[in-house]
Amino acid sequence: MSNDRYSSPLSERYASKEMQYIFSPEKKFRTWRRLWIALAETEKELGLDITDEQIEELKAHKDDINFEVAKEREKLVRHDVMSHVYAYGVQCPKAKGIIHLGATSCYVGDNTDIILMSEALQLVRKKLVNVIAELAAFADRYKALPTLAFTHFQPAQPTTVGKRATLWTQEFLMDLEDLDYVLGSLKLLGSKGTTGTQASFLELFDGDQETIDKIDPMIAEKMGFSGCYPVSGQTYSRKVDTRVMNVVAGIAASAHKMSNDIRLLQHLKEVEEPFEKNQIGSSAMAYKRNPMRSERIASISRYVMIDALNPAITSATQWFERTLDDSANKRLSIAEGFLAIDGVLDLCLNVVDGLVVYDKVITKHLMSELPFMATENIMMDAVKKGGDRQELHERIRQLSMEAGANVKQNGLDNNLLELIAADESFGLSLEELQAAMDPARYTGRAELQVENFLKNCVSPVLEANRDLLGVTAEINV
Repeated sequence: MSNDRYSSPLSERYASKEMQYIFSPEKKFRTWRRLWIALAETEKELGLDITDEQIEELKAHKDDINFEVAKEREKLVRHDVMSHVYAYGVQCPKAKGIIHLGATSCYVGDNTDIILMSEALQLVRKKLVNVIAELAAFADRYKALPTLAFTHFQPAQPTTVGKRATLWTQEFLMDLEDLDYVLGSLKLLGSKGTTGTQASFLELFDGDQETIDKIDPMIAEKMGFSGCYPVSGQTYSRKVDTRVMNVVAGIAASAHKMSNDIRLLQHLKEVEEPFEKNQIGSSAMAYKRNPMRSERIASISRYVMIDALNPAITSATQWFERTLDDSANKRLSIAEGFLAIDGVLDLCLNVVDGLVVYDKVITKHLMSELPFMATENIMMDAVKKGGDRQELHERIRQLSMEAGANVKQNGLDNNLLELIAADESFGLSLEELQAAMDPARYTGRAELQVENFLKNCVSPVLEANRDLLGVTAEINV
């Protein structure tokens, strides 16, 4: 790494080596050569005068790319594709005349973009499945642990720690569904020529329409795709990039939501993200344990969500069969969007795997609010002992206001139970009231909902993807 020029934090700090390789020059130009071989093989199989010797020469040099030759040639001709055609031809003198035959630059450029996005989505998918698996294990472990729920970040009817985790998990499952749909819909551009009309192939194949119809399906099969887009201009529709990056942005939104919840819970000292033995939380306040990883999830996720605007605007502003104002934008937005979401998912894996739950703090917070939430049950118990429901309702209202004032104005503990026990109209002792303070009585069907969700929604997904499980994430800094 050079210290005298800008270096992307996506490469140096956040993204994995696997994702960086997918968008590396080596991967890109090796894919170009695979596409040139697929084109030459297809043209030979369909009757053009291309020899086995030429094909074998191309295959012999498909991975040993002479980057310096291509770089020097590009300085002269200012065209990346023709520079690599030239460099490949230097290595393959017998085949140089048939490299890129009948194709336009987008044959290698656009088909490679689809291939790389497909592979990147598969890596994202692998990590996403593992995030879901870790969240599912966490939800199952804490499915019965009662905790305060919040609406408007104000204490509300209790839920369980595991039930809350299912809310995060469900959003990631939605993302997985979207990803699978888009990944399954990706097609290659194929080889359609300068404006998508395949005019060059009419010349090469003497106007044989049936033969020309076979070109795209054969190339797609050789490259591992089900087919090519049926029509195009010079490029595949940039709507494709929009769909892909919307999926990536959706994952970022889910991760951001989860990380925000974890940050708020860490403030309450109920849940804490992993904190290493020698980690420093603050340069000034040595005692601090800041939720730095969750904050980083939120930070990078915002970048990803905004990045999804790039392909949308690019798609909207393409003119007719193509303009080149997409190219520089695509080089940045697609690669960096994937590098960023890769870093986000690694952080999610790390945080969820190491989440610490402080059950005693959770119980303390819950018990400080539970008397207010238990008033309806208390009122019913008092009615069973002969009390008047309407009168009791008014007394509970008045006593709740008094207890609330003790907490908010005087900084005292919630003494609602003591106030009710001292009121003869309820006919309930403090012991009886305290016996009614079992938190599990107030979490509704939360535990069962977790069990049903994991069994019916998560387990089938994990079972279908069991070969992808076991991923662990390495956090650089």
